[in-house]
Amino acid sequence: MKLILLGAPGAGKGTQAEVLCKELDIPTISTGNILRAAIKNGTPVGLQAKAYMDAGKLVPDEVIIGIITERVAQDDCKNGYILDGVPRTIAQAEALEKAGITFDDVISIEISDETIMERMSGRRVCEHCGASYHLVAVPPKTPGVCDKCGGKLIQRHDDEPETVKARLEVYHRETEPLKAFYAQRGLLKSVENQPTVAETSQAILHALGR
Repeated sequence: MKLILLGAPGAGKGTQAEVLCKELDIPTISTGNILRAAIKNGTPVGLQAKAYMDAGKLVPDEVIIGIITERVAQDDCKNGYILDGVPRTIAQAEALEKAGITFDDVISIEISDETIMERMSGRRVCEHCGASYHLVAVPPKTPGVCDKCGGKLIQRHDDEPETVKARLEVYHRETEPLKAFYAQRGLLKSVENQPTVAETSQAILHALGR
């Protein structure tokens, strides 16, 4: 099963991707994680991407599509994959089609901007392994410490309120039109954000006929 998870920044795509990854036994390809790894390692692509991300802008399409194409060609993607964080624009969606990267379903997590603003302020990530937490919804066992690797939890620059506002504006302008793009192809399934992570997961699995 090849899936795309759509939704505004902070809609819970990363968290849901982790759940679906276990349920469906396919890998999650998070462009955010791939890019952060490149930034941490100081690769040319990483340094290029960092300048855009620091300014709250989108990373150029050719950088993203190149990274994705390499990733889906790996062995663990043979039975499918979940794309989280890409495509973000119609141009990227068209570039993925041209690259022969296809999908079975596109899930759009529907959530209000107000809920996202509240949610993002509590988000923390591990500076070592990139695992995500939330101070209220998915807290770590020990405050400030990653459950998985013991690394330090930090608030990313792009989770700060001013940056979140800018990212939501970009989402509504650039990414939301993808819903119509995939609806035309008969792939879109909209899922309302539920009160808990588990209920949202159930709603997504139900939409996928599981």
